[in-house]
Amino acid sequence: MDTLVDDLSTRLALRLRLERDSRGWSLADLAERSGVSKATISKIERAEVSPTAVVLVRLASAFDLTLAGLMLRAEGLGDRLSRAADQPEWRDPETGYLRRQVFNRPDHPIEIIKVEMPAKQRVTLPASSYAHIRQVLWVLSGALVLIDGGERHELRAGDCLGFGPPAEVTFANESAAPCTYVVALARS
Repeated sequence: MDTLVDDLSTRLALRLRLERDSRGWSLADLAERSGVSKATISKIERAEVSPTAVVLVRLASAFDLTLAGLMLRAEGLGDRLSRAADQPEWRDPETGYLRRQVFNRPDHPIEIIKVEMPAKQRVTLPASSYAHIRQVLWVLSGALVLIDGGERHELRAGDCLGFGPPAEVTFANESAAPCTYVVALARS
């Protein structure tokens, strides 16, 4: 799995550069649009560092893409059948959470993502990452605290939550055990 994660990081680096170049943007342009520093973007594009989930979401949003859409472009996948062995995974270097792209196709409005959040970790994503999507989260195991636009939701295995209007969202595993959840989203 580490080889798959490393390979995806390299593909993401190449894809980010391609997305930026195809728009004729300089590093400064992308930095301004994403809120990510030019130095960080440059290191990511050269695959010198692995970006965190928050940074990837900001970069994807600058390109008017979801994180899943950016990863799909990096992988070059798009089959109707998404076999477990072929589903790309990415590990956030800051939190250690593992994100599996279960299903995503450019011609299909639904995306499915499975996340394994380690104990005592949290990720906060900006409102801009939810601007053009609707989503629900379903906890498979463990416990997750989700703060959506300032509203706190304590979720346990089997619980499902539909997200509200675009707002900053924090995913927090405050427990001593890992949490696994699925996010299903639809592009609007």
